[in-house]
Parts: sequence; C-alpha cells; structure tokens
Amino acid sequence: MDLFKAITGKDTALYEQAAKLLVNTPNIDLFRKLVKQDDFLFDFVKNNVAKRIQKACNHDNYKNLFSFFSYYSPSYDTVIAEVLYQYGGIELLPKIKDYYINGNNNEKAYAAKFLSFVPNEHLQDVLTEIREYAKSDYEPLSVNSIEILAKLKDCVSKNEAIQNLNSQDAFIQYDAVRFLVTYGAKDCLQLIIKIMKQSTLSENIASEILCLTTIPELINENFDDGILVLCNIVNAIPEIISPSAALDYNFFELFDELYCNQLNSSSALLLRMAKDKFEALCENEEYLYDCDKNTKEEVFAIKNLLEGVNINKLNNLLYEELYEESDFVFFAVDYADNIEELETLLDSKNQTLVLKVLTRLKEKSALTIEQKKLALNSITNYDIKQIIEVL
Repeated sequence: MDLFKAITGKDTALYEQAAKLLVNTPNIDLFRKLVKQDDFLFDFVKNNVAKRIQKACNHDNYKNLFSFFSYYSPSYDTVIAEVLYQYGGIELLPKIKDYYINGNNNEKAYAAKFLSFVPNEHLQDVLTEIREYAKSDYEPLSVNSIEILAKLKDCVSKNEAIQNLNSQDAFIQYDAVRFLVTYGAKDCLQLIIKIMKQSTLSENIASEILCLTTIPELINENFDDGILVLCNIVNAIPEIISPSAALDYNFFELFDELYCNQLNSSSALLLRMAKDKFEALCENEEYLYDCDKNTKEEVFAIKNLLEGVNINKLNNLLYEELYEESDFVFFAVDYADNIEELETLLDSKNQTLVLKVLTRLKEKSALTIEQKKLALNSITNYDIKQIIEVL
C-alpha cells in the first residue's frame, strides 16, 4: 500500500489505516514526505490529514508524536500540540520546555505551539526565551512565539515593536509590522497604515494589514486608506502576492461595488490599476501556471468584468489625485497623459516623485531639456540626480 496516497486520499478504510500506521509505528518517513509535499497539497487535503492524525492518537501512542518534531510543518503543528496537550497536559512541560530552550529550530517551533495551549502561570520561567525567539529569523519559531506573547498580553515586546515602527530602516519597520500583526494588535492598525504610506516596502506591509483586519472594515473606517491598501495589494500581484488574492479578498464583488456605487478619484485609480493588472495576468500563462482552477477562473472573470468599465470616466477621475500631498500620487502618475498636469509636479519637494514624473514624461516621449534642468535645480540627492542626467 502506498501510505502517502492512502493518508491523503478519499478511501476511508485506507486513510484510517495509514494514519494509525503513521502514529503507532511511528512512521517518520511518511511524515517527512507529508512535510516535504506541504507546498504541493491543497489546504483541504492537509486539513483532512491533520484530522486523521488526531483521530489515530490515543493515550497509548500520543507520545510517538515527539518523533515528528524534527520535521516542522505549519499544517500539522497545531494538531500535534493539541494532541500532546490533550493527553499529556502540563505533565509534559519539563520535556517541552527543554525542547524549547535546547532543541533545534523545528523542535522549538513545535514546542512553542504546545506552549500556546498552556495556562499563563506556567510560562513565566521561559518568558525571556519567548521574547528572544519572537525575533528569530526562523519564521515558524518567531510566529509561534509571538502568539504566546499575545496570549500573555506581553506589553514589553509589543511596546518594543511599536518603537521599532519609528526606525529609519525599512526592514526593521517591516519586522515590527509583522510582529504587531501576528500579535493581533488591532489597536496599532492606524500606525501601521501610516508606516505603509511612507515605506519602500509598502506592498509587503499592505499584505500584512489584511491579516489584521478585513477589506470591508478598512473601507468603512477610512475609505481612502482602504483603497490605498488595495492599490498596493493589486500592484504586488503576482511578484509578492499570489493571484489567489483575487479569491481570498473577493475582488470581483468588491470591484463591481466600487464601480457601480462608490466611484471617486481613489477607487477609479484602483480600478484602472486592476484593469491593467488582470489583463496582464491573463495574457501571460506563467503568472497563473501554479494557480488552481478556481483562481484561474476568478482571474479571468475579473478581467472580463473590468473590460466593461468606462476607461475615460476612470481617467478623468484619477487626475484629482495628481498633486503632491495625495497618498495616491505615485500611482496616479503612471496613468496621467496630460503633459501640463505632470509638469506641475516638477517643483515638488519629494525628489522621488520628481524622478517618477520625469520618467513618465520620457515614456510619453515628452521629456524636454528644460524640464530636466528645472528638476535638477531642486534635486539634492546624488543618486536621483545621476539617474535624471541619463534620462
């Protein structure tokens, strides 16, 4: 019997037998194969496997799950921790804490997930390690440790992350955002949005924001902030964010609602960006190669929906965002065709914006020596000045 096919398959008798063999043996090779195939199995399949593992466990065999600690998977860490805590409880704490302090990263990550089930009073003696591992470069360990800190309502680590939002280093800021999102610090949402507006990693931050709240909540709280997050999300597909976001965030209904009932300068810009993006996704097979059937169908449906929008109507509205103080100005420049409107931005104090305007003018074959001279008179950044010189 092919145990991997059995435990991931639909035959009840076979998958129950395979799950029992996995736990009772314990069959480390089978578990290692499951972990290795993590990225290739559908979520519902992995959820089924997790349930089958849980059902196969009992008082006599649950400790065999420790044999799997060397092979970490976020698909199975919760069920392993739940089973261990269900049958072993706090009696396993000394062993778990030893794994957490002295184990390798995989073992520490599993131990951290177990500790998230333990009453808070039993965690104070490892609080120093929890705070330390929350900063680990090994993401499963850091994420699971941050979840423990959230459970403990640890203000020390939360406040440190909030302070790091003020860093001049974009990557330190981004790490702070990821901490606060994993922590579930919804009270920091406005701070995170503010950082997104200024950061060179705005697209990454936008994707994190939607792990902390929902699109309807964002839009209801502040329409333009919500649209700005979505502009960054759309812009990040597929390089940073998977095209499956189209399904995850219900883009079809969202775009339809915005066009029919909530069209203004910012939502018009989002729809203009989305129209180009989804056309590009459908024209290049590589973008959708790894996507499942439902995602592909949704992407094509959105493309067809946006083909029906009035482009002139969108373009006329987005010019309202073509001013220096607009949060959308960098996106708006990409779609501006009016030369005079673009030229008004050449005296901007934002030197990166000036460079973007000049680049847009060159794309339109409308860049003049006079425009470059005007820009160079106010540019102090050496790197930007060098780029402008060769435009």
